[in-house]
Amino acid sequence: MKLTFLGTGTSCGVPVLGCECAVCQSTDPKDKRLRCAAMLETPSTRLLIDCGPDFRQQMMGRPFKKIDGILVTHAHYDHVGGLDDVRPYCKLGNMDVFANETAIGSMCQMMPYCFPPRGTEMYPGVPKIQMHPVVAGCRFTIGDIDILPVNVMHDQLPILGYRFGSFAYITDIKTMAPEDISLLIGVHTLVVSALRFEKPHHSHFLVDDAIAFADKVGAQCVYLTHVCHDMGCHEDAEQKLPAHFHIAYDNQVIEL
Repeated sequence: MKLTFLGTGTSCGVPVLGCECAVCQSTDPKDKRLRCAAMLETPSTRLLIDCGPDFRQQMMGRPFKKIDGILVTHAHYDHVGGLDDVRPYCKLGNMDVFANETAIGSMCQMMPYCFPPRGTEMYPGVPKIQMHPVVAGCRFTIGDIDILPVNVMHDQLPILGYRFGSFAYITDIKTMAPEDISLLIGVHTLVVSALRFEKPHHSHFLVDDAIAFADKVGAQCVYLTHVCHDMGCHEDAEQKLPAHFHIAYDNQVIEL
C-alpha cells in the first residue's frame, strides 16, 4: 500500500495570495502547497482522503482509472470543494463518498443540484455521487483496504480521522478524547496536521502538539501535513524536528 500526498497546505495554500514572505517567495518545489488531500492505493484499490478545490490540478498527469471511494474528514471547503470535479471519474461508475452524518448534510447543502428532492429529475451532467454515512469506531472495507474511522475534534466540530492497519491519517485536529486516542495506539506511520511552530490556533495543532500526540500513540514515523507558510521554508523547518518526523510535501509518495 502506498500514500501520495496530493496536497499538504492549509485552506489558503502556499504561496498565499499577496504574501511576500520568504516561504511564499521560495523557488523550492517543497514550499509550494496545494490544499490538503491524499491518495491511498493498493494494486487493486484506489481511495482519496478528502477532495479539495485543487483536486483537478492534483489529478492532472496521474493515471486515469477508477476511484473506489472518497473518505471525507469534514466538509470545510478546503477539504471537499473539488467534489464537482469528480465528474470525469463517474464515467467509470458512481462516486462513493464516505463521511459522518454532519459532513454529509453539509455537502448536500453545498451541492444541491447533485441531490435533488425525491421524485425530481437529476440535472444532466452532474457528478453521480453516492453518500455513505460512517460512524467513528465502526470498521468498514473498500476493496482490499480495511478502514477504521476515528473521532477527532476540529475546535467544536466532530470530524473523522482514519486508521488503515498500522497507518493513520489525522488532519485538522485540535483535541481528541482519550477513548478515541486509544484506537490509534500502536500505529507505525502517522500523518497528522500541524500548522506551524508558534502562535496557537483555536482549531489546529501546532508542531509541539503533533509531537506530543505522535508520542502518545507510539508512532515511529510521522509526517506533518496541513502546513501553512508560517512553518518556514521546508528545508529549514525539517532541521528543527525530531529524527523520525518529516514535513510532508506535495507529490511525495510513501510506502506503507
